[in-house]
Amino acid sequence: MNRLLPERHQRPTPARLTGPGRLLVAVYGIFALAATARAAFQIATKFDHAPVAYLLSAFAAVVYIIATVALARPGRNAYATGLAAVSIELAGVLGVGLFGLLDPAALPDDTVWSGFGMGYGYVPLLLPVVGLWWLLTHRDTTAPGGRKARA
Repeated sequence: MNRLLPERHQRPTPARLTGPGRLLVAVYGIFALAATARAAFQIATKFDHAPVAYLLSAFAAVVYIIATVALARPGRNAYATGLAAVSIELAGVLGVGLFGLLDPAALPDDTVWSGFGMGYGYVPLLLPVVGLWWLLTHRDTTAPGGRKARA
């Protein structure tokens, strides 16, 4: 808790933002940085080679950034945004992974989600599963202002 504010002005930290939740935010942050750097490099240096793959990498980077920020913030809006971003991430990893299997020539260069995240040790496939589980088992019950929501 913040020692500079009187106790009546302090908000409790939601359970989803403590312990393993902080580790989850850190892993998402690492993936946000990695995907952003990869996409920026690919787009800046060899965009003509595989534009669809590189745009998918950029999209993945945006999804990871949104998920990281949403998972790190308290409140129902952040919770809903995090749930949406992590769901999109799972759909993206499954979709791009399946698409790459069905038509390997369509993505001549890898994305973060290619091969179901094989290039990253399948973490891109496992991360949204863990993220969804964490979010669904640690629902935010506070109103937007930090107050407890009425049942």
